[in-house]
Amino acid sequence: MPEFQGSISSKLPKVGTTIFSIMTGLANEHQALNMAQGFPDFACSPKLIELVNKNMNKGLNQYAMMPGVPLLREKIAEKTETLYSAVYHPETEVTVIPGATLGIYAAISAVVKEGDEVIILEPAYDSYLPAVELNGGRPVFAELKFPNYQVDWDEVRKLITFKTRMIIINTPQNPSGMAFSALDMEKLQKLTENSDIIVLSDEVYEHILFDGLEHQSVARFPKLAERSFIISSFGKTYHNTGWKMGYCLAPENLMREFRKIFQYMVFSVNTPIQYALAEFMEDMDEYLHLNAFYQAKRDLFQKSLKGSKWKILPCQGSYFQMLGYEKITHESDQEYARRLVRENKIAAIPPSSFYRKANDHHVLRFCFAKENDTLKQAAEILQEI
Repeated sequence: MPEFQGSISSKLPKVGTTIFSIMTGLANEHQALNMAQGFPDFACSPKLIELVNKNMNKGLNQYAMMPGVPLLREKIAEKTETLYSAVYHPETEVTVIPGATLGIYAAISAVVKEGDEVIILEPAYDSYLPAVELNGGRPVFAELKFPNYQVDWDEVRKLITFKTRMIIINTPQNPSGMAFSALDMEKLQKLTENSDIIVLSDEVYEHILFDGLEHQSVARFPKLAERSFIISSFGKTYHNTGWKMGYCLAPENLMREFRKIFQYMVFSVNTPIQYALAEFMEDMDEYLHLNAFYQAKRDLFQKSLKGSKWKILPCQGSYFQMLGYEKITHESDQEYARRLVRENKIAAIPPSSFYRKANDHHVLRFCFAKENDTLKQAAEILQEI
């Protein structure tokens, strides 16, 4: 195909292929264990697949309503009220989305204008920054404090100006595995009181917390909830990330603006899957058991690494484990992650990719949403290093 000869001015001149695609490509090339990209290597519930097939065979294969199938929105609202004592009206305050990343982009697009400042906590999931920049916003960064990745709220306070439009948070946090405490949320609530600041809360790992911790959704805090978009994921909850299904919660005035953008991005989401999820959500155990399910995997992975040269950092939630390698090599995390794939046949993510200045703490992120045999195989490889 002949190339276009006219001038092209890139809207994201510093952006290339994501680190997830790079490391997965390397894993495939070298036939390595892929502990990099955040997806399970086990199947989702056969019952859920049966429900999708049932709804396809019923003929529910045409466009859904733009905000989502009403029954599913009702089930989402019921779940939110049960877990967090927060009431969201399914008609005006719940929208079904095709994956969390699109929901995050739509929420940013809905409220961030040219010159608005958006505070991002680093290390940050890599879609936040380009979404802000594409909408003319100015990113402002606060770093979580290594090695526990805690928020310095005094530092965040100093970054707030009259131009601050949004603060983006993520709990449990990707890539660090840190989870916000109730005190964190109270500090954020106090920080944003009597302001026009909107909070975008990425809560896709809301059902994956460990050691008795409870998820501190912004929905639990009324003064925060009234200024917040919450993004959640069915894919992370039900082990089917490839279905790209999630939802957004927001008060009516924010959701109105969200839907204005959303309707021109995708209009509506996969219809038979929505009906299937609505029925599947009736069984609360399918998400309430996830804490124990993934803690067992985290504990197995950590236990299998005892006595190795790897330093096991705290992991309070999500399905990511950060491992320090200072006793192994002085290479950068980018260099070592690539060598690990080539020489040891195991892929991880270098967290410097989640910092705009490529901060390197000599750690790698490993996904433990894997079969137990996969985790044992990974640990054997890492033990031999």
